[in-house]
Amino acid sequence: MARVGSNMVDDVTVVIPSLQGDGGELWNTIRSILATEPHEIILVTVEAHELRARMMVKTIGTSKVRIFSVAQPNKRRQMVRAIPEVHTEITIFADDDVTWPTTLLPWMLAPLEDEQYGGVGTNQRLRRAECPNLQQRIWGFLGALYLERRNFDCASCMYMDGGLPCLSGRTVAYRTRILRDPAFTYGFTHEEWLGRYQLNADDDNFITRWLVSHGQKISYQYHKQSEVHTTLEDNPKFLKQCLRWSRSNWRSNVTSMFCDRHIWTLQPWSTYAVHLTTISHWAIAWDTLLVYMYFKSTELWDHDSRTFGLVVLACWMFTSKFIKLMGHYIRYPADFFLLPTAWGSREGADDDDAYRMIRVRQKHQEAGDYQGNDYYTQ
Repeated sequence: MARVGSNMVDDVTVVIPSLQGDGGELWNTIRSILATEPHEIILVTVEAHELRARMMVKTIGTSKVRIFSVAQPNKRRQMVRAIPEVHTEITIFADDDVTWPTTLLPWMLAPLEDEQYGGVGTNQRLRRAECPNLQQRIWGFLGALYLERRNFDCASCMYMDGGLPCLSGRTVAYRTRILRDPAFTYGFTHEEWLGRYQLNADDDNFITRWLVSHGQKISYQYHKQSEVHTTLEDNPKFLKQCLRWSRSNWRSNVTSMFCDRHIWTLQPWSTYAVHLTTISHWAIAWDTLLVYMYFKSTELWDHDSRTFGLVVLACWMFTSKFIKLMGHYIRYPADFFLLPTAWGSREGADDDDAYRMIRVRQKHQEAGDYQGNDYYTQ
């Protein structure tokens, strides 16, 4: 959460991996990024959509956008395809459904004035739907709370020990030299889970762990001037997105704690507050057990004392969960009436779920299809 930087914004290349390569969301994303005046934008889509991506850029009428493509929808391979094309010191990865404020780049570049820092994340909010129906409002409310909790966790962990759960790939800046390291490229494109599966998802988790394990500090800009707006599903597909997030976080946190193990000494508070909750924080089970233990331990109390103690316990449990969400309710007080419901997936993001994690044997069979296109570095 550093001050505004003085780095030149024209030393920044923005890489946008996109499945569709076109559409209203992507148009808005590119326009908002162009308004911040980076050196250029590299859009990487799939071969089947490359033509319409080029037509879109032609319609926008800018020479600052270059387009590349890969054979299969795979975010890691799309990112790796773009990295050799970057000619600036800083590379920013952005999703194709985000909106940037015009003040974003100076704020993101500020921590990178210190050579010890290798990556910078951003504050994120949900872009609320216009004139939503009740169902959309409820799903949007749940999505907004997810981002609100994440912002709280990131800001608090960064303040306590400089740690983060993850530098979210929605918008994140890295030093290009880190991404060009052959060891990084190989690890990024060959990460395996349990020795049986190759991971094609969890790209931001991998890069965050790489920075920590290689002695690079990470930063997080929690300020209105660096606030990125994004979209999440406003229908039951949101639950599928939550499942994807849960799987990714579980895999990454377990890897950080028991394989890499750097976080135990470098980020002790973040390890306790975020990573350990992967295996210890089962809210329904623990809350139920807590109430049960209260009743068992107060069997000899009189009725009034027992009732008063239960009220205090309930208030404490509610407050401990509610405090992270205070910022949202201050901005949107009417959402307080949706609180009882509080107990993301872009279009197409799950259409190719089979490619998110494939068996190692299948990976080796398919590898030959990609080596000729620089997706793998041997």
